[in-house]
Amino acid sequence: MPASPAQRNPGATLAVSTVIFALRPDANSGMKMLWLPLVRRTREPHRNQWALPGGWLPDAEELAAAAARTLHETTALAPTYLEQLYTFGDLNRSPGNRVVSIVYWALVQSDEAARAAEGDNVRWFAADRLPPLAFDHNRIVEYALWRLRTKVEYSRIAHAFLGDTFTLTQLREVHEAVLRKPLDPANFRRSVESSGTLIDTGRQVAGARHRPARLYRYNDSESHPNQGPSGSPNSLTATLEHAPQEHPGEPHDDPIG
Repeated sequence: MPASPAQRNPGATLAVSTVIFALRPDANSGMKMLWLPLVRRTREPHRNQWALPGGWLPDAEELAAAAARTLHETTALAPTYLEQLYTFGDLNRSPGNRVVSIVYWALVQSDEAARAAEGDNVRWFAADRLPPLAFDHNRIVEYALWRLRTKVEYSRIAHAFLGDTFTLTQLREVHEAVLRKPLDPANFRRSVESSGTLIDTGRQVAGARHRPARLYRYNDSESHPNQGPSGSPNSLTATLEHAPQEHPGEPHDDPIG
């Protein structure tokens, strides 16, 4: 078996990891929650513990490409939203040689999440109910959750969980799942309608039994000096209440620090 970069290089080595969030219903309550896929380690250190998908960074591969590749190889996911989150490089975060991880985060829609490979070594976990993870990956997930909950307050990041068009109920469910708290439907509707960030498409949900809900999309022509990663103004949730601070198989390489 070829030596890993950490075995070949006595200095610090680089790795990439990815935190993937999706909205999935809770088995008990049926309420939508944030979930993420984890990969079971098949070797030491931290053998049999769950970890974020990731791998070593080859010399000739760009960071984002490496993050997308290792994510697809371990979970079969290929999200369209992939953003660099943070770099974690504490001296003692990994046994042996120092490992510096460039961490990305991805947001996927429910239908894409349903296509993820699952099995003995790949499994979805509720983001707020994680077991002890390998390395410092619990800390990484906590940081990713903090960033997501901060961004949803001022940006259109919720769009990554939805399609091009969506109902106000679907949008509110995203905010509730991310913020971990219920939002008053009437207040949410008033905030959205007064924000100017959404456009009524004039269409309605097809096949609804009762009064069909209207479909909205984001107003792409609007600009704002404080836009988020998706061209996202901060007015949508400015008046809302703020939340508290093909076949599963073995990963081609263990996720690493």
